[in-house]
Amino acid sequence: MKSYLRLTEFELGRFFKLYLTLMGLTIISQIIGIVVVANNYMGEANRSIYEESMSKQEFLEEFGDISLLNFAQTIWFLAPIAICITALLFYIFMIWYRDWFGKNTFIYRLLMLPTARINLFFAKATAILLMVFGLVALQIILLYIEGIILDWIVPNEFLKEMTIHQISHSFPELGILYPPTFTEFILYYGTGLMAVFILFTAILLERSFRWKGLLLGIGYIGLTTAFFLLPVILTVMFDKTYLYPTEWLIIQSIFGIILIVISIGLSRYLLKKRITV
Repeated sequence: MKSYLRLTEFELGRFFKLYLTLMGLTIISQIIGIVVVANNYMGEANRSIYEESMSKQEFLEEFGDISLLNFAQTIWFLAPIAICITALLFYIFMIWYRDWFGKNTFIYRLLMLPTARINLFFAKATAILLMVFGLVALQIILLYIEGIILDWIVPNEFLKEMTIHQISHSFPELGILYPPTFTEFILYYGTGLMAVFILFTAILLERSFRWKGLLLGIGYIGLTTAFFLLPVILTVMFDKTYLYPTEWLIIQSIFGIILIVISIGLSRYLLKKRITV
């Protein structure tokens, strides 16, 4: 356990500077963005009311009120989130390949540590998961701060108060990052963890068998994806579903657990038997 925790801490430390950069980019972009969006809205309101003699009611009927949901659909909010997601997706591959192609092929030193090699697999996956949760927590805090800033700039008669729960319901894409229920949280992030395990296994297949491993890795991703989506595929093929939503969720969860177990088992075998130092 100590070796696993030390490896996890080590992996987090290696990404820490870039991680702080992503957090800083998110904070700066969204804080500036909420000020710009709120001021633009109030500028339009002042122009319409004081220069065009439009009543507040007429303005609201034409332009509507403003809320955090309006801001959540702007480039100021979405761009840093997209950049963070892209960076973490890239890091899923870099967290392994950096060890092979970096200075002094650091992977050999890691594999020679006096601990089970599978701990390296779990440490890298845990580092990815913790970084995701850290960015999600930061975004939740930022939404509260942005709500306060919006309240400072926009008078109450133009403002529609919305909670994070309401925003995630109204903006489905955001609801994936901030699931409104615990069941959806387990489903979305469990699926994400499964995907990380599958990609890690595909990378280890490529590293174990080189060019042949590249094909094996791609094939493994394709087969596991098809297996996980099998209930959906069958529903589309037969244009009919025989399962209730709860039953579908249970079966999908079982399929996901099976794929996680297979990925861990295959990765353990590859690290122990196929990848040598």
